[in-house]
Amino acid sequence: MARTSSDTDIRAALDSSQAAAQWLKSVPIAVERSSQLARLSREELRRLGETLDADGAVELFESVDDDLAGRSLDAMAPTDAARLLDALDTDHAADVLREIKNAFREEVLSAMPPERAIALRGLLTWPEDSVAAHMIPEALTVRPGMTVAEAVAVLRTDATTLRSDSRSGAYVYVTDPDLHLLGVIAFRDLVLADAGQTVSPLMNEDILSVSPLTDQEDAALALMDYNLVAVPVVDSDGRLLGILTENTAGDIAEEEATEDAERQGGSEPLEVPYLRASPWLLWRKRIGWLLLLFVAEAYTGTVLRAFEDEMEAVVALAFFIPLLIGTGGNTGTQITTTLVRAMATGQVRLRDVPAVLAKELSTGVLIALTMATAAIIRAWTLGVGAEVTLTVSLTVGAIVLWSAFVASILPPVLKKLRIDPAVVSAPLIATIVDGTGLMIYFWIAHLTLSQLQGL
Repeated sequence: MARTSSDTDIRAALDSSQAAAQWLKSVPIAVERSSQLARLSREELRRLGETLDADGAVELFESVDDDLAGRSLDAMAPTDAARLLDALDTDHAADVLREIKNAFREEVLSAMPPERAIALRGLLTWPEDSVAAHMIPEALTVRPGMTVAEAVAVLRTDATTLRSDSRSGAYVYVTDPDLHLLGVIAFRDLVLADAGQTVSPLMNEDILSVSPLTDQEDAALALMDYNLVAVPVVDSDGRLLGILTENTAGDIAEEEATEDAERQGGSEPLEVPYLRASPWLLWRKRIGWLLLLFVAEAYTGTVLRAFEDEMEAVVALAFFIPLLIGTGGNTGTQITTTLVRAMATGQVRLRDVPAVLAKELSTGVLIALTMATAAIIRAWTLGVGAEVTLTVSLTVGAIVLWSAFVASILPPVLKKLRIDPAVVSAPLIATIVDGTGLMIYFWIAHLTLSQLQGL
């Protein structure tokens, strides 16, 4: 019978580097690797650090999340952790180091080659959500006055710093001796050019670049929007600091999309895979939102109490409250889910608010008419009378349009205020619409129901 990945346990990899390589080969599925690695004790992780070689480190840590990689390295001897981290791309090594406790992190950095440690410390000084924190500092550079032959010879020497990330070598950047960025050349165009030609005429001076403090998501979107393999990161003086590569941008976009999805569900991002999240961590990530929504939802009860006399006069009004506030919340949720995702991919910006509003209100009119018709049918089946039926149908239409307006405006405005638009989550939109929808309901009831005249 064929052996599956689950038949091979990671403990078989603790004996030698060959055994570790065999385990990696027999367990190619990243989820299974993560599951087995997470079950090892600290002593077993220490032994793994002694047996794993550089190739095995790259294979293993590229397939598990940074949190698990950091916790695994934290259990190893500093020299082993330093050796394994040194095998990773610089940006990935920095991401893993952020997951390691500060004291041990310093021990690991001290055990690494000095130049490598300096580069990693440089990345760790930048804010974690900035593009500079995720850039690769080892960019290929040449001078404008070099001949193609001289430039290729320099690149042949410098290419050893690129490690396993071939995308960082897709472009060659032209700089002056102080690393001021002058232009860029595709690597293929350079090596195919005449050997005696100088670099300057070959370079493209129209360069898309980002500043080091640019938000990582914005930089990733810029790279993908222009269909680039890498984008240079330059400081305020125009000096080249490093590059953001296509694969890193993809990881950033995936991470941001996951965080947005979690926030829209009314929870803070977990930052670790779900199955490794403890009940305590889940409680901490969820309770803040739940308490906020609890307090916000309390005003719905206040609204109902304020219109207590109206409900006593016309009991049938209470029949439709769940239907009305549910319709408003569902309408808003649909819009915010679509709009937040469109904003995350760069399709919608603040200047597009008028177009978004026109589109959603136009759609809202069609939805309002449809839902009002459904409300008439429902009211008729309950036999509540013509006046209440009119009240309910008009309210459904008004709530749908109001919900569409609120859900269309809030995400772009919050983005402009530098607040993550994903915080306009489905529960929050539903909470906002619940109370305001009830106010709309009873205001319309006062206009349409003869029993409420004078109340």
